[in-house]
Amino acid sequence: MDDTDGKKTLGLRGGPRSGQVKQSFSHGRTKNVVVETKRKRVVVPKPGTAKSGGAATAGVSGSDPAKRPAGISDAEMERRLKALQAAKAREVEEAAQRAADERQREEDRQRRREEAEAKEREQREIEEAARRKAEEEDERRRAEAEPASKPAAAPPPAAVTATPMADADKGAAKPVARKVDRERERSDERTARAKVKDDARRGGKLTLNQALDGEGGRQRSLAAMKRKQERLRQKAMGGAESREKVVRYVQVPETIVVSELANRMAERAADVVKALMKMGMMVTQNQPIDADTAELIVEEFGHRMQRVSDADVEDVIDSVEDKPEDLTTRPPVVTIMGHVDHGKTSLLDAIRDAKVVAGEAGGITQHIGAYQVTTDSGSTLTFLDTPGHAAFTSMRARGAQVTDIVVLVVAADDAVMPQTIEAINHAKAAKVPMIVAINKIDKPAADPQKVRTDLLMHEVVVEKMSGEVQDVEVSAKTGEGLDELLEAIALQSEILELKANTTRAALGAVIEAKLDVGRGPVATVLVQNGTLKQGDIFVVGEQWGKVRALINDKGERVESAGPSVPVEVLGLNGTPEAGDVLNVVETEAQAREIAEYRHAKSKEKRAAAGAATTLEQLMAKAKEDATVAELPIVVKADVQGSAEAIVQAMEKIGNEEVRVRILHAGVGAITETDVGLAEASGAPVFGFNVRANAPARNAANQKGVEIRYYSVIYDLVDDVKKAASGLLSAEIRETFIGYAQIKEVFKVSGVGKVAGCLVTEGVARRSAGVRLLRDNVVIHEGTLKTLKRFKDEVSEVQSGQECGMAFENYDDVRQGDVIEIFERQEVERTLA
Repeated sequence: MDDTDGKKTLGLRGGPRSGQVKQSFSHGRTKNVVVETKRKRVVVPKPGTAKSGGAATAGVSGSDPAKRPAGISDAEMERRLKALQAAKAREVEEAAQRAADERQREEDRQRRREEAEAKEREQREIEEAARRKAEEEDERRRAEAEPASKPAAAPPPAAVTATPMADADKGAAKPVARKVDRERERSDERTARAKVKDDARRGGKLTLNQALDGEGGRQRSLAAMKRKQERLRQKAMGGAESREKVVRYVQVPETIVVSELANRMAERAADVVKALMKMGMMVTQNQPIDADTAELIVEEFGHRMQRVSDADVEDVIDSVEDKPEDLTTRPPVVTIMGHVDHGKTSLLDAIRDAKVVAGEAGGITQHIGAYQVTTDSGSTLTFLDTPGHAAFTSMRARGAQVTDIVVLVVAADDAVMPQTIEAINHAKAAKVPMIVAINKIDKPAADPQKVRTDLLMHEVVVEKMSGEVQDVEVSAKTGEGLDELLEAIALQSEILELKANTTRAALGAVIEAKLDVGRGPVATVLVQNGTLKQGDIFVVGEQWGKVRALINDKGERVESAGPSVPVEVLGLNGTPEAGDVLNVVETEAQAREIAEYRHAKSKEKRAAAGAATTLEQLMAKAKEDATVAELPIVVKADVQGSAEAIVQAMEKIGNEEVRVRILHAGVGAITETDVGLAEASGAPVFGFNVRANAPARNAANQKGVEIRYYSVIYDLVDDVKKAASGLLSAEIRETFIGYAQIKEVFKVSGVGKVAGCLVTEGVARRSAGVRLLRDNVVIHEGTLKTLKRFKDEVSEVQSGQECGMAFENYDDVRQGDVIEIFERQEVERTLA
């Protein structure tokens, strides 16, 4: 056969077959494509083919070279024959595998059929038992309903359904028999439908073969099948028993949100909203309703209502009584009290080996400091250092309320003074023991005996005067008597037997509170009972929060704080009042609810106090407004206690003709809002250890509002007194001439620390006054010791230039601090 004939033969028998395929593309486009499929060409050797030599050509010994395709050698022919044999072997193996898979599928189908038949038999048995029970129950009821005169014997249960009745009750029994037959037919029909449905939906576990064969489809879960069987069983046994309604006592306050009411009733919120809509109230689940409406809803759902007061929200605060076996010994809380400049803080410094006085403006304490000290004997003491100035009365009272022991510091060269008497009264009111520390005995004018004699006038009898109050002569300067003072404190602590429960929820008192620029609201808390841990949710006064961090008196972060441990607490949503009580609660919702309730009550109290309710009050207020001249002021301080002390001092200033009215007293830097309030009332703004931010300074310059800065409370009180009485002849007006930012701090021998600064605004002058600001809080105020440009001492440095500055008698400068440069000038003024 020639090549042409061969090609024709291949074209007719094994050539490509053409067809069309429809392709689908995006956006609904389609396209018809012509494709060709080629059949495999299988070359079968013909008999008589020539041998190729050796054992390798034994399979083709009968091949005929004349009938072999042209151009095919013996080796190629042998290779093709081997490939054909391998292909046939693979086909045999695949056929065997398919047969095995088919047998496995058949076995699976048989197993599923057997399981279905077993379930069907079990179901039929259950239904048959239920049917027999129902027939017996119907027969029993029918027998009971028959008159007593008729025979009481009843036919067997089978007679009701299988045989006609021949006695006198035949007419009455036929409807019952027909009813039972109809029930049986319906039950059989339902069983058949359920069987078909089960066979269609559930045929055992889904196997890989079933998935590949496309059998089974979506399968029902085993839990769904169990629930269905339980429903069928209960229905066959006489119907599902109705679940008993759970009646709950629902606590409802004056107003309650719909979703919260549904939650307390354990009902769906949608059902409660539907019930309200039926009553004509179109509300959503997030809207509040009053107690009367809530009562109707509670009764509608079959529950019982229990009205509660808004004050009941505070009942969640833990008030568990501590068991004696849970109590452990705690350190005593010792408060240092006394007159101003009698050496309270210096005495505490000597005990702590620290330098706290240097950090206080004017050398007086203006905050409550809380510290822990470990004595040489190993005992731990907690010290509170209170201010001695007359303006800080509330701080001393607060310190006496949270203390266990009061150390009354009296200067041996000054004896008993007004604030000393006040501290004695606070200690007596708090009913805490007192220890008298007679300080400054190293001075030549010291007279300890005079101090003891003066204390007798105030009913304080010391041991050396045959009394019970311990007295110790000490010197903060030389350290004399400090060991005796610590021994007296330890002895008094042992007598008191101070104990606390460390396992309960924490309870503490806020010693001080402030608004920190970088950390937000910060409260200094003295833990009184329990353990305060990081992550605890708490409520303190009108504020609440979650403990984000705890910082001890050394500035270190701690995980928890036990009884008598002072810590700074971060994580409040607002600045609390000093003296507020901190309580740990379980959830944020409880804390928020308590804080909102307290805030609302405080707001109502302030509104009631400010409103004139009677005619006499209205007349007195009108008369007072007509005759009394007011000096309005706005006060901003660095901490809550200082603001409180300033407000109390301002309230004491004035007489029948003039008085000071505080428009606003707050904590933190002076803001634009404070300037706006002062501008509306024509009042100055007093900043105590705080500064105005840039927008506030610009607003004050535009509106002509005067901002005064103070770091010592004496100066503020004296200026206000002079202004109110008209005795202030001249005003010291400060003019800010520049700001500089510290870029680096260098140590120079003979000079100390020198701050490398960049003048960012205005000009820096050698003769001007300076203040060191850290987070807009005044750290130091004084004068410059040196002002250098490169290595030369200069009188001034312009904006944008770098310079070196060193403060007079002050070295605590840090990178990032801001130096404020100002000049003072006297301006004559009159009181309006």
